Amino acid sequence: MVFLLGVLLFSYIITSALYIPFIKLLYQWKFQRQRQKTLDIFEKRTPIFDSFHSHKAGTPVGGGLLIIVFVSVMLPILLFLMEYFWLPVTSVYSLVTEVKIILFTFISFGILGLIDDAKKTFAWKRERFFGLRLRHKLFLELVLAAIVSYWLVFDLGITILHIPFIGVLDLGWLFFPFSMFTIIAFANAFNITDGLDGLASGVLMIALGAFWTISSSILDAPLSVFIALWIGSLLAFLYFNVHPARIFLGDTGALSFGATFAVVGILLGKMPVLVIIGGIFVVEVFFSLIQLLSKMIFKRKLIPAAPLHLWLQYRGWPETKIVMRFWILAIVLAVIGLWAALLTTSRP
Repeated sequence: MVFLLGVLLFSYIITSALYIPFIKLLYQWKFQRQRQKTLDIFEKRTPIFDSFHSHKAGTPVGGGLLIIVFVSVMLPILLFLMEYFWLPVTSVYSLVTEVKIILFTFISFGILGLIDDAKKTFAWKRERFFGLRLRHKLFLELVLAAIVSYWLVFDLGITILHIPFIGVLDLGWLFFPFSMFTIIAFANAFNITDGLDGLASGVLMIALGAFWTISSSILDAPLSVFIALWIGSLLAFLYFNVHPARIFLGDTGALSFGATFAVVGILLGKMPVLVIIGGIFVVEVFFSLIQLLSKMIFKRKLIPAAPLHLWLQYRGWPETKIVMRFWILAIVLAVIGLWAALLTTSRP
């Protein structure tokens, strides 16, 4: 644990130092949030969103790119150094396969988000749609999630669910589509949640703290080192992302972090607990889904604004108040999920 805390601090210090020149670089590249001119009902941005956040146009996006690059480079280096200096590198699964799955998810979904961010930033004036069209994005997400799920099921042999207070459920090959759905759902849920300064990144950091505890308890070194690096970098990012934000994650970070968060939960064997620990993301996407279905079926909005954080802002809650209270709820959900996960692990 001493080593892991050192990794977290190392990640925080280095990433903090890198973010200052990185933000300046994004300004030079003009990689900044644009004011949306057209509306796609499937996008998280709406006229109500723009009425509250139009002043944020010009803030750099792509803040997740630095985290993805730094963590992806440092993870194999640290694991190699652990082996070199005779530190125990224990893992529940095959070390190489586990690292492959983690980094592929982290990087591939980040590249997809980067393409979307670039299209929004540099091609938005010439295109009818703001960013990638929904069907194109979902198709690519399906392809990436299918690759990851195939490795999870057929390379690592993960097919069971540990359901708290009930027992073990073996899904067999059905785990493959179930895993795909979970990865895509959390990728988009995180993207939807990432609408207020510090909201999604703060909630994720709290949720990862719970997963870090679980990974340490089962002595899974690759996951523990990865999460330590990720939390340290997120902490550095959060310093620049709290209100008023100097940088945003963008879809680069949102899609990558949401998908990887789901994969970490699956690798830990705690997919049902994932819904509890990531409860804020679940509620946010649920509100958006209700709104979308209402538009498609009844041709009208069920609620004035979605997701939940935007509806609360519409009701008059200040942005910082929403973020702080969501962080508190995230802590409570993380404790409940951690309690359920450890209780399930300790059962005979």
